[in-house]
Amino acid sequence: MSGAVLYLSCQGNSLAGTKGKLMRAVLVEEFTEFENLRLTNCPEPEMQPNQVRIRTQATGISFALSLMVSGRYQRKPPLPFVPAAEVAGIVTDVSEDCDRIKVGDRVCAVLDWGGLAEIAVANEVNTFKIPDSLEFCRAISFTNSYATSAAALTWPHLLRLEAGETLLVHGAAGGVGLAAIEIGKILGATVFATAGSTEKIDAAKEHGADHVINYREEDFRTVVNDLTGGIGANAIYDPVGGDVFAQSLRCVAPEGRIMPVGFASGNIPQIPANILLVKNITVTGLNMGYYVGWSPDDVRHEKAQFIHPLMGKMFNWFEAGKLNPRIWKTFKLEDFQDAMAAVLGREAIGRVAVVMDEEAKRLGH
Repeated sequence: MSGAVLYLSCQGNSLAGTKGKLMRAVLVEEFTEFENLRLTNCPEPEMQPNQVRIRTQATGISFALSLMVSGRYQRKPPLPFVPAAEVAGIVTDVSEDCDRIKVGDRVCAVLDWGGLAEIAVANEVNTFKIPDSLEFCRAISFTNSYATSAAALTWPHLLRLEAGETLLVHGAAGGVGLAAIEIGKILGATVFATAGSTEKIDAAKEHGADHVINYREEDFRTVVNDLTGGIGANAIYDPVGGDVFAQSLRCVAPEGRIMPVGFASGNIPQIPANILLVKNITVTGLNMGYYVGWSPDDVRHEKAQFIHPLMGKMFNWFEAGKLNPRIWKTFKLEDFQDAMAAVLGREAIGRVAVVMDEEAKRLGH
């Protein structure tokens, strides 16, 4: 089962071929640039077996979201659809076959799509109860930013970071970057981080980085090699790609590991195999979407044995005060365009969220 949710478009204020309540949502009726989207009234999504209904309180806004609505992402939802895949909220209904999640639970969930709406439907396997002390707007960080970084740094077939090693984090002021810094410190590593402004450098330090390099003013390759006595970093976490990846190969330790988790630079690097050979370097990728059902061979149920313990571990770290998800700014649902503009303008330090309902009121929107 794909877990997809069907959204029917509205014609004026009437519904096209469905019954039920209306909700406010952002509806993509054709692939287009994000700036062309508008808030509209749509039918609430129907709940299928093994799914739960969530009254949305917060939705994560990311660069990938802009790619999805324009049809340039690796996944293309069937039109029409409501975009966004990271939500947090309150469960209002569950199908009869659900046993982990109950009505009234405070949860975060990773969706196939459907997040920029007042009501979302999620597969129970991709829905997680959150600690009472975790605000909804910060909970959206866990299903992607923190899950990606935690899997990358702890799973044995990936970077498998160990205490006493050195970790280099690029894009350190973004959601996955700040998460990687915090988790690296939990695991006992010395963390180097790169950022491009005073504000972003300060944020990386606040979240625990031992050494922060302003890549606009210093050559991170030289700094890392100097501070490690010419050895280099044992593990490198790279959401940037392009020349950053190429230069990272020059400051990774022998038998080191490098992981590309995105290409924020817009350039996909070519890997020179001779360097991997000479230095015994391992390059390993991570597409977190594979583990939550975002692939042609939907393996979300098979991979739940890895995802569920990972989420539990992160929530335990949060309750112990070891994780501090940073939300740069929140926006009302009707201001979703401003939220995306902040992301695309690379203004944000941490994550950006759209908030609704009780969470919007709590934050004074």
